[in-house]
Amino acid sequence: MHPYPPGFINLRPPSRITGLQRKIPRLILLLLFVLLPGISGANAQSVRVLGEFRDWSAYTANDGEGPICFVMSRPQKTEPEPEGYEGAFIYLTHRPSRNLRNEFNLIAGYEFATDSLATARVGSKEYELFTSADAAWLKDPEQGEEFARALRAGATLVITGSSAAGLDISQTFSLAGATASSRAINAACN
Repeated sequence: MHPYPPGFINLRPPSRITGLQRKIPRLILLLLFVLLPGISGANAQSVRVLGEFRDWSAYTANDGEGPICFVMSRPQKTEPEPEGYEGAFIYLTHRPSRNLRNEFNLIAGYEFATDSLATARVGSKEYELFTSADAAWLKDPEQGEEFARALRAGATLVITGSSAAGLDISQTFSLAGATASSRAINAACN
């Protein structure tokens, strides 16, 4: 059984990216040919970068059912860095064809402990995340809009989780640019 929820398209970028802006063409190629299976040649040409917004990037693509728009960011720090760490990314995704907005996803860059929960903290507000393999989502998907508002209003997002090796790992993400990138995908996938 696949570890991700039904309908999830794993938007995992290439590992070990050293400069997101320098790697955007590589990321787009990866999205085109690996990450969005089932995209026809005509639809693949619709993948595009909506913009770079400080520590966030915004993209749109077509999965054959319609547009998908997402924002992503990398952590500023991961402590401690687990063995085999491949880099992490967070996403907020709109899928109008499925009536989904602000679907949160983390690719942690390490394997979570089996059946563990992680937490996402923005300011004083905490959200529980369910985990599977190296990914995490909001435990309560109904909190998506509230969580997205918190990201736009906050300064940092801290995600803590337990690795399969028993380490408690903290990943800190800057929220600079979260508002502008969210506006970009709201306009592209309204």
